[in-house]
Amino acid sequence: MRKYDIIVVGAGHAGCEAAAAAANLGSKVLLITMNMSNMAQMSCNPSMGGIAKGQIVREIDALGGYSGIVTDRTMIQFRMLNRSKGPAMWSPRAQNDRVLFSVEWRNMLECTEGVDFWQDTATEILVKKDKVVGIKTGLGLVFNCNAIILANGTFLNGIIYIGEKQFSGGRIGERAVKNLTEQLIGLGFVSTRMKTGTPVRVDGRSLDFKKMTEQPGDEYPGKFSYTNTPSLKKQRSCFITYTSNEVHDILRTGFDKSPMFSGRIIGKGPRYCPSIEDKIDRFATKERHQLFIEPEGWNTVEYYVNGFSSSLPEEIQFKALRKVKGFEKAKFFRPGYAIEYDYFPPNQLHFTLETKIIEGLYFAGQINGTTGYEEAAAQGLMAGINAHNKLRKEPGFVLKRSDAYIGVLIDDLVTKGTEEPYRMFTSRAEYRVLLRQDNADQRLTKFSCNLGLASAERLKNVLEKYKKIDKLIKFIQEESIMPLQINTLLAEKMTDPINQKYKMSSILLRPQIFLKDIIGHIDSVRDFFIDNDLLQDEIIEEAEIKIKYESYIIKEQALADKMSHLEYLSLAGVTDYSKITSLSYEAREKLSKVKPETIGQASRISGVSPADISVLIVYIGR
Repeated sequence: MRKYDIIVVGAGHAGCEAAAAAANLGSKVLLITMNMSNMAQMSCNPSMGGIAKGQIVREIDALGGYSGIVTDRTMIQFRMLNRSKGPAMWSPRAQNDRVLFSVEWRNMLECTEGVDFWQDTATEILVKKDKVVGIKTGLGLVFNCNAIILANGTFLNGIIYIGEKQFSGGRIGERAVKNLTEQLIGLGFVSTRMKTGTPVRVDGRSLDFKKMTEQPGDEYPGKFSYTNTPSLKKQRSCFITYTSNEVHDILRTGFDKSPMFSGRIIGKGPRYCPSIEDKIDRFATKERHQLFIEPEGWNTVEYYVNGFSSSLPEEIQFKALRKVKGFEKAKFFRPGYAIEYDYFPPNQLHFTLETKIIEGLYFAGQINGTTGYEEAAAQGLMAGINAHNKLRKEPGFVLKRSDAYIGVLIDDLVTKGTEEPYRMFTSRAEYRVLLRQDNADQRLTKFSCNLGLASAERLKNVLEKYKKIDKLIKFIQEESIMPLQINTLLAEKMTDPINQKYKMSSILLRPQIFLKDIIGHIDSVRDFFIDNDLLQDEIIEEAEIKIKYESYIIKEQALADKMSHLEYLSLAGVTDYSKITSLSYEAREKLSKVKPETIGQASRISGVSPADISVLIVYIGR
């Protein structure tokens, strides 16, 4: 059999991004998957993005990944969430055509030079002197390689639960992967269990949408990719409806058969996306819960009931759901189910996502305890880059927390580990004013170009874009506006008039006034935009954000710069924390377990105090 540079196991979102990144950098890649028809399968809801997740997709795109491109080409609805809040909270979200999404991913990978495919199950990692040398498959074949990226998703010893029924499976209708976990444990890894779930699917022809609240897409839909992907011309609506006390009472009749309440499921489920039975148990006084009814694609009647994940018996699920407004005559395609699977606590990884125990072995996606397509795709991209770099004896590629949400994600996983499915939120990032969805290209394209993923032409376009933005900001800061030019607009916007000339930037600081208002109201301003080719939405929006939030951006950047020096204070020379008696006992215990690489990483370990950090700084100074 042919020898590969890198073998990627699993063609979910993590595996697909890993294979694409490594191949685009020049590695010879083999992607092993049990079903080539289900690449980047949207196992749960057919959407990409959302709160903080949308920022991750844009970061993946800026780094040269494919997720944003595939999302744009297959979306059926686009919404920018949190528009009522500040721009640091704005998060793009797309509803996608589930089938087209998978087809488009496969097409892009098949068009990526350097990616080969093999439909099979990986059953054994071949290791020699604590270093990977190949993979053995279910068909008994051996593929040799220098690095392996495991992106197994929920397939490692997966068990599906529906009421009192349980059966082996990585997804409904697909078999689980056996023996791989046991081999990894034998190599010295620690593994435990997690749980996730997925809702019922229903026939849209049987629903009464008139009884629900329509949720259309944005009037002017945006995109995820910074490349020339198509703009969305038409959209499909989602709908909102609610459960009720009657629905809750019916669901409670099945609690005695629930695998979650009976103790048959031992893995922890996602805190922020609980099953419907978990919600009505934990929030017993709440009279209703919101359900989002989402179409699965352009040409299908199948709908996804977001918010109604369940592992209760199917007859209880169906009976309860028919009491929801609009679902009185609902027909079902399949019940919701829970799935429990193996994962490996991610504090067993380096920041490159290479394992600490076996050289050349990388973990990406749900195997690390994360939940969500976006988090998985980001890890796959980073694992693919780092596996390639290691084989070329190039430095590992690690993003700081101030660089990207991807940096926050991986730092959280490696430093803190996780005992429940990890989901990204804006609140996890201390520099979220810097890490906005609109400026991911400015933050990350330079890294991608240096790596060799983004072309020099793409970086040139980014630099030209921000040159225009800087020119526009300079104009706004220098241009004065007279009362006669603006007071009519200020009155319309119900804000105080001016009685002398003001800089345009000062007027823009008013929350009621937006740059497009001024452009539409003052001819000379509009002429400047037209003459200088600045009448573009992304340029106007970016300049306005930088003007309105200038003080916050400066303050946060100063904090990031102040803290960054800690990231480069290496702890490589510290081999035995138990001998540093000035540290607290808890700090010695936690530091010995995590083995942080820098002072910055040590400072984020739960149980390590600022006093402990001071001790470490003095210690390494000696």
